[in-house]
Amino acid sequence: MADTALISPLAHAAGRLAAATRGSGGAIRLAELPFLTQLNVRFDAKGPAAEAIGLALGLQLPLQPNTVVRAGELTAVWLGPDEWLLVDRPGGERELESRIREAAGAEPVSVTDVSAQRTTLLVTGPRAVDLLAHGCALDLHPRAFGPGRCAQTTLGRTQVVLVARDEPRAGFWVLVRSSFAGYLADWLLDAATEYI
Repeated sequence: MADTALISPLAHAAGRLAAATRGSGGAIRLAELPFLTQLNVRFDAKGPAAEAIGLALGLQLPLQPNTVVRAGELTAVWLGPDEWLLVDRPGGERELESRIREAAGAEPVSVTDVSAQRTTLLVTGPRAVDLLAHGCALDLHPRAFGPGRCAQTTLGRTQVVLVARDEPRAGFWVLVRSSFAGYLADWLLDAATEYI
């Protein structure tokens, strides 16, 4: 019988990420948040389904570009005028998709499970902004890219979705395609050597 256990894209790097975190003396923290539910959702934000979907999710999807809305464990990331990425606890894909489709009724909506497409790196600590700034062209200062902000950008030549977390000192989520996760982890570890 085949082994069906899931292996995270960065399982091989977990020890090195933890060692960098310990070695930095708290200046940075690097960790993978594997298997988060990630649904790409598209519909007309001004259409009749918008309010119903918001009620079903327990949050209104962000309409302002490059913003994030959070309710409990569910995070909605703005990707475009009619496109969002919903990030939730691991294993919640089917239930979340069902809630969206039921709320939309007959209105057109696209819900695509992209959970296996990306993994999430958590980058926190007092030097997190400095670390990310080594390879990201965005102004990551809190007044420009503070809590509740997001962007599709590049980090170390890798396309990512960068999310500034909304809790104090919560750092950033870096959502990266699984096939590039190993490269990005190596890049982050190399860039972090000055803090270790």
